[in-house]
Parts: sequence; structure tokens; C-alpha cells
Amino acid sequence: MTADEYLQRILAREAVDTGPYSPVRLVQSLIAPAIREWAGNFLLGVDPSGSFAKGTANHSGTDIDLFISLAPQTPDTLKDMYYSLFRKMTTKGYTPKPQNVSISVKVIGYAVDLVPAKRQDTYSSDHSLYRRKADTWTKTNVAQHIQHVMRGGRLAETRVLKLWRNQKGLDFPSFYLELAVINALSGQYGTLSTNVWKVFEYLRDTFSNARVVDPANTNNIISDDLTVAEKARVRAAAAQTLRASNWNQIVT
Repeated sequence: MTADEYLQRILAREAVDTGPYSPVRLVQSLIAPAIREWAGNFLLGVDPSGSFAKGTANHSGTDIDLFISLAPQTPDTLKDMYYSLFRKMTTKGYTPKPQNVSISVKVIGYAVDLVPAKRQDTYSSDHSLYRRKADTWTKTNVAQHIQHVMRGGRLAETRVLKLWRNQKGLDFPSFYLELAVINALSGQYGTLSTNVWKVFEYLRDTFSNARVVDPANTNNIISDDLTVAEKARVRAAAAQTLRASNWNQIVT
């Protein structure tokens, strides 16, 4: 079996149903009443985002990000919105966990990241959201994120890297990883295994010092989402991976 055949077989095993009757979509309908109760008349919509919407999800790491859009007239601050949603999920028995811009809950076995955001105006899809780690806010556009990753044309390579990240236990936010893969493979047109190898070389040689910005807001520096120590762990894992003699030592 060639390296490409090996990786393609893994990706086939890890395929995620994103159709209208996907089990993951049931999650949205189950948690929607609690979200509507929390948001009231200010709720504009709840839509899948993240890996599921971009086509970069894997079955073994299946989760769903739900982007919760609130009206510009919502009176609460972004920070208050974030923590009031956290409290609502607690009272509903979901045992939420705070993350950077999202709140993680478990629904019928699926990991669900809730991302509350306030639409900036009625004429665009730009939103403001709370960044808990920095105790500040940022402007972003999730629809542009989805389009950017899909247009990048590196979905298969990204899925392999996400499996590698999860199997190595690395802290590497998904959007940051997706952008890193696109940057690493700019101008590269090799086979799947060759491209994945190039990404590992990028993570070893360039990643730690690379400035990665939000394509929807150049003032939002995505590479700031990891500390120097966290980037060093990604770099060390990539360096170790590049010393492997067989693909089954890299990802399984």
C-alpha cells in the first residue's frame, strides 16, 4: 500500500455525514430551545460553523460548532453575553466548559462548541465576540472563514493534520491549524502524502514565528491564540514526526 492509499483509507474511515439528516445536526435541534430561551427576541440565528461546515471534520473527533448570532440591539456586553450563556447551559444540566471564544457542552455524546456573537450592523455579516483568555473582544466573520478554508482547497490535508493533532494530544485550535495548512501549501501541488509532509516541515521550520491573521479582520492575530510554549510543543511534535520511518507511526 502506498502512502497516499494509506492516508486515503484513513480519511474514508473518518468521513463525516454533513447531509441534512446527519446525526450531528440533531444536536442543534436538541439544544436550540435552551438557546432561544437565553437569547429571547435578540436571536437572529443559530448555524453550524467550524470544521463541520468547512468540510474539515473527522468522525473520531466529530463535534459541531454552533454560531449564535444576536441582534446589534442586544443590550448586554459581549462578556456578559458569554457568561450568561454559560450560566444558562449550567441550569439546563449541560455541564459547560469555558474556552476562548466558545462554550463547550456535551449533547448526546457530541462535543458542541457554542459561539455567542453580536452582529455589528444590519448590512453585513460581521460580528463581535468575546475573547475570554485576553478578556477583550474581536471582530470576525464566520461566513468568510468557511469560504476561505473551502476555497483554500486543502481539506484532505487538513483532516490528516487534525487527526495527527488529536492523536498527539496537542493544543492547536482548529481555525489556526486550517490557516497554517493553507499557508504551508501555498503554491504546492503534490500528492496527499507529499503535501502533508510539507506541512510537517512548515510546522517544524516556520510555524513558531509565522504571523497568521484572520482573513476577515487583519487586526485579529490568530497566531496569538497559542503561547510560545504551546507553539514549541507543536514544533517539537512535527520534528519528531519527520523522523518517523512509516506512516503508521504518524497517524492511524
